[in-house]
Amino acid sequence: MLTFVSDELEQYAIDHTTNPGSPFNELAEEVRRELPSAGMMSGPTVGYLLNSLVFATGAKRVLEIGTFVGYSTLMMASALPDDGQVVTCDVDPEATDIARRYWAKSPHGSKIRLALGPALETMAEIEPGVDLVFIDADKENYPHYYERAMELLSPSGLIVMDNMLWGGRVLDPQDESDRAIRDAGDMVQADERVNNVMLTVRDGVLLIRKR
Repeated sequence: MLTFVSDELEQYAIDHTTNPGSPFNELAEEVRRELPSAGMMSGPTVGYLLNSLVFATGAKRVLEIGTFVGYSTLMMASALPDDGQVVTCDVDPEATDIARRYWAKSPHGSKIRLALGPALETMAEIEPGVDLVFIDADKENYPHYYERAMELLSPSGLIVMDNMLWGGRVLDPQDESDRAIRDAGDMVQADERVNNVMLTVRDGVLLIRKR
């Protein structure tokens, strides 16, 4: 589990977060049982943070970069109004097949559109006015995702970037992914167009809004 607190304290946080119920719990159980990359799943704490941000901002158009098994996707969709939509981007047909199965079990699954293919290509086709962008995909492209997200963001919109503490490796970057995350964080911090706050939730969540 990607977190900086003890397993016991992380479990305490989960125990004091609303239980999402079905189909989220079944999805999480299957992923933990079947996929070695289960730690990539958002889980209830990040999931409900996203859910709350969608609700609090009154978002109707959400863009997600990095679907994986669709847990965070459905969390955000469930906070949208009936005429809202999440467009979620990924390149992995196997993981997103799992996502589709569980979206189909939810009344909110109809608010989700999956775009299979490179996210930057999908982002190039999206019209501006997106209310919330969640970035949680290949780390090397984080700076590019951020720049395009800024072009798409509505005046009152919000960008959420996950894994921004990167297991602590942002303090001493060793490889391309480490440097990309560090560069993305530095880029946001230096961007005079925005206000931002780094949250130490799980592996680091960076919230960004236009000034």
